[in-house]
Amino acid sequence: MQIELAPDVARYVISVSGEVDLATSPELDSAIIAAVDLGASALAIDLSDVTFMDSSGLGVIVRGLKRCREADIELDLVITNERVLKVFGITGLDQVIPIHYALEDI
Repeated sequence: MQIELAPDVARYVISVSGEVDLATSPELDSAIIAAVDLGASALAIDLSDVTFMDSSGLGVIVRGLKRCREADIELDLVITNERVLKVFGITGLDQVIPIHYALEDI
């Protein structure tokens, strides 16, 4: 998994690629914590290059949502992979976190 944290004009963007699983999800958790600690007013997690996400990855996203809500930060996700999107649909997270098909849609 690769992660890139980059400040955008209006928000911080965490771009993730590869697999988000038990071995790699702590990296994503650290990136979310860093964005919150840096004082982001909005955060987008770009999962469009993620090929697989397990429950540990979902747990990191849920914890990230909680952190963002506590810090009054908007959180959006970008998901293009149908398998990853399906996981969010099955768990109902697609009803809780705004999901977009491209960063430009946010």
